[in-house]
Parts: sequence; C-alpha cells; structure tokens
Amino acid sequence: MLIKTGVPQKKDLKEIMPSQRRMERGPVAIFECFQPIPCNPCEDSCPQKAVVIGQDINNIPDIDFEKCNGCSICVSVCPGLAVFVVDVSGEKGKITLPYEFIPLPAIGEEVIGLNRYGKPVEKCTVSNIRTGKSFNKTTLITIETSTKGADEIRFIKLKGEKIYE
Repeated sequence: MLIKTGVPQKKDLKEIMPSQRRMERGPVAIFECFQPIPCNPCEDSCPQKAVVIGQDINNIPDIDFEKCNGCSICVSVCPGLAVFVVDVSGEKGKITLPYEFIPLPAIGEEVIGLNRYGKPVEKCTVSNIRTGKSFNKTTLITIETSTKGADEIRFIKLKGEKIYE
C-alpha cells in the first residue's frame, strides 16, 4: 500500500515508532522514511549521534531513541520532509514539523492539523516558529494538539486555505 499511495499504514508506522515509555518521556524524532534512497544529512547533522545510516548511503536511518533529545535539527535538514519531532509528555501533544510554504502562520494562530492523507484531524495552535540560515529555507513549526492528534497530524492548513479532494 505504501508504494501505491505514498502513505504509511499502521503496520509500517509500528515498525519505526519508539516505545510508548520513550514517547512519554519527552520530545523524540520520528523518521517516516521508508524507502532506501541515497541520503544522509540526518546522520551528519545529529549532535547526539542518535541517527545511523552506515556505510551504504542508501540505508534507511536507524534511530537510537534513547540518545535522541528531540532537538529538531534532523527535521530541518531532511530533504524528503519525512522527519517530525513528537512530544506527548504533557497534557497536550506537540509536533514540530517542516514547513516550506508562505505565508507563515503566527505564534498563537489556530491552524488545522492534517493527517498523512491531507485530511483534517483537529484544530491546533502554533506554539513556536523557527527559521535559520542552517535550515536551508525550511521553517520548523511547532503546534500544540491533543496527544491522540500527535500520532496522526503531519502537516497543517492555515485558516482560509482550501482543502482539495
């Protein structure tokens, strides 16, 4: 199904997710990178050495979730926009995701969280926006959502934007 739709199914996601105990401990990077392609900026950029590609640049990243501190550098350098930082350690879920559109939302703005299919999940609030020269024109947007939404949401829609079927 992944090859046909480009959208991972529950069984695909189960294989790449950290344990529930690790998820509840604090922010952690989730790599929704499922196909071997020549790519390794995540490994090169990780200050914790939590990401390993290995000798073959086509390998899928292997993440040591115990080393990962959720710093989000990998989110900003992934050319496939396939990395997210999820934090479900509090009452609300938080997701840091890559965003390469304009206009940018504002901190405090209400947005709609979209699932992997682009369908609305729930209303979210933008809690942080990070840009930087080292981010190579990728903005990092952090949204607050429910802890359930943190598992599903992988993009946002600004108010007033149309959702296409």
